[in-house]
Amino acid sequence: MSDALFISATGMHAQQTQVDTIANNLANLNTTAFRKSRVAFEPLMPVAMQGGNALGLEGADSYKGMGATVSAVIPDFSAGELKQTQRDLDLAIDGRGFFEVQLPDGSLAYSRQGALRVDRDGTLVTASGLPLSARISVPGDAQSLVIEADGRVRAKFEGSDDLSEVGFLEIAQFVSERNLKPMGDSLYLATPESGDASYGRPGENGAGKLAQGYLESSNVQMVEEMTSLMVAQRAYEANSKVLMAADEMLGIVNNLRR
Repeated sequence: MSDALFISATGMHAQQTQVDTIANNLANLNTTAFRKSRVAFEPLMPVAMQGGNALGLEGADSYKGMGATVSAVIPDFSAGELKQTQRDLDLAIDGRGFFEVQLPDGSLAYSRQGALRVDRDGTLVTASGLPLSARISVPGDAQSLVIEADGRVRAKFEGSDDLSEVGFLEIAQFVSERNLKPMGDSLYLATPESGDASYGRPGENGAGKLAQGYLESSNVQMVEEMTSLMVAQRAYEANSKVLMAADEMLGIVNNLRR
């Protein structure tokens, strides 16, 4: 009965993490370029029974699990839908890859959020004010920007039909995207598990192309998340009932003799 208390408690804790993760996904249903997360579960150390020992399963006739735990919360980098905005400084990646931005402390982060603007210094930055690592400077007298699918950034000036190149955007890719560390605001940090970023021209070596005048929507699917939420809630309830049943059985044992 004490095992039942422990196992059901681990199940409730794991399912609470699942519910919290799904709730965060749903809250960001309309967040540009948001990437949903999923919870990976794993069993806690199983204990060998009849014919085995508690340290290993070799030679055991059977074994019992000792509950479940959350091994990781993994971001899902499947593509979201591209939505046309008709705004010159809106940019989406059609395929794999990330924009590289510089954080206030000088370190680098990665995002697929492409709502850009020009700051007071004429630098191309994200909506939250983080400069792209390419450090593209837009002349103050530029009338408009043209960002090609291959990453070339060109400006148009008044009185001229010619376009002048002002910079170039590269796409950052990782060997293992799923091991990037989320830090909020659709930003991710590289980790030893994800590997270092590799850079390339958009549209080459597996990198996506750039789409000017588009933004990528969230990859959250409401029906899928609502279904997963109901399953997680029922699993939490089932574990809580096991906990209550074990508690009632212990109460009966304690009352057998007074």
